[in-house]
Amino acid sequence: MLRLIFIMLLSAGFLQLSAFHPALARDRVIPLSKQDVQKSFSPVVKTAAPAVVNVYVRQRARKFVSPFQSDPFFRQFFGRGFGVPRSRMQNSLGSGVIVSSDGIVVTNYHVIKGGGGAKALIRVALADKREFDATVVLSDKKTDLAVLKIKAPGKRFPYLEFDNSDVLEVGDLVLAIGNPFGVGQTVTSGIVSALARSKVGKSRDQVFIQTDAAINPGNSGGALVDMKGRLVGINTMIFSRSGGSNGIGFAIPSNQVKIVVDSAASGKKIKRPWFGARLEPVTAGIAEALGREKVAGALVSQVYRDSPAANAGLRAGDVIVTIDGRDIADPRSFNYRFTTRGIGGRANLGVLRRGRIVTIKVPLREAPGLGLDRAQNLRGEHPFDGTKVADISPILADELGLSELEGVIVLEVHRSGYASRVGIRPGDIIERVNSRAVRTLDDLTGVLSGRERYWRFVIRRGGQRVEMAVRG
Repeated sequence: MLRLIFIMLLSAGFLQLSAFHPALARDRVIPLSKQDVQKSFSPVVKTAAPAVVNVYVRQRARKFVSPFQSDPFFRQFFGRGFGVPRSRMQNSLGSGVIVSSDGIVVTNYHVIKGGGGAKALIRVALADKREFDATVVLSDKKTDLAVLKIKAPGKRFPYLEFDNSDVLEVGDLVLAIGNPFGVGQTVTSGIVSALARSKVGKSRDQVFIQTDAAINPGNSGGALVDMKGRLVGINTMIFSRSGGSNGIGFAIPSNQVKIVVDSAASGKKIKRPWFGARLEPVTAGIAEALGREKVAGALVSQVYRDSPAANAGLRAGDVIVTIDGRDIADPRSFNYRFTTRGIGGRANLGVLRRGRIVTIKVPLREAPGLGLDRAQNLRGEHPFDGTKVADISPILADELGLSELEGVIVLEVHRSGYASRVGIRPGDIIERVNSRAVRTLDDLTGVLSGRERYWRFVIRRGGQRVEMAVRG
């Protein structure tokens, strides 16, 4: 009896305290009414879920099978592409989001990777069980995004509106909607765990929203939505050692997604402003030398001639600490903030120079060109037969995320050429051929003009040097 009286007094005291403290009453976590118990995410899901789709890609993949494939002696002469061609059907499954009423769908590049071929079948399944064929309008490997168009002229589809991902705050509620493991559309809830995560992607242009909403295989390309039912991110990957969700998922911010979608809608290539300087992270040693308590910022290590950064007065040794008032954690976060500004106007950089902060206004303009006008298709009796190569320029290095500013890079490798059989790949940087250093395209064409019985060459691939020797 005494216990019951104590509970009644305690409840009455809480209600009286709530009356005098409206904030406490508003923020309470104990449901005190039937209406509180019935609160749910259902209205948000009803708004967002119809615009989230499943994306199926089915294509025929060719593979060369050789009895000498496992023998390193024969492989050095014939390469990995030698043997009998065999084909098999390859399927992939992911999610996507309809972002316009006429059927524009955004998903991850890795979901439809290789699906741009004429023989590939891309199928989009809506939440209401309708299915349509789709085509690839635009794909961007740098941001891991792709834009599809549903083949259904005249039809109108439910779609999600973009929200400004820059206004998200850690702790905001979000929902992840997708098709994990192919079981069907699934909704999970969570919060924004962190913003501008920049050390988890492969590309230097990628930053992510981190969330603890459960994201699993098959969720890639699905929607991350806020409590207004608007798109704030595209779910992309998880951090997991088991393959399942551990509560650490990553989504591409909607502001970056919108640039790719707008480019696809306009039928033009993706236009990003060019900065024109090489940046490095600020280490603890650099921060200490500069007298800074924060180990954050982007150190300017090199400024390219006639670039926007050079024309604005940026110098090597400067440390960029803010852009338009937003703090910069590292070079990746700067690249994200700078490129999502779009073309036109200026970006205001807060730069630490000689112990004080100065403001530098950098124009937001497109790069003049990648320097591919001198690219050459190589043919002949040499190991680079069937390749398209070009000199590395600062702009090309920026575009491809290269650390090298000098040399010759392989842009394309044609199947019919000898280079394909030898094992040359796009992205390889040619360093030496038959003991001769290759710094320019003229160096390469000069050494390849002769006829040799054996060819020995060194290429740089993924930061590692690879030596090869083949018969002429």
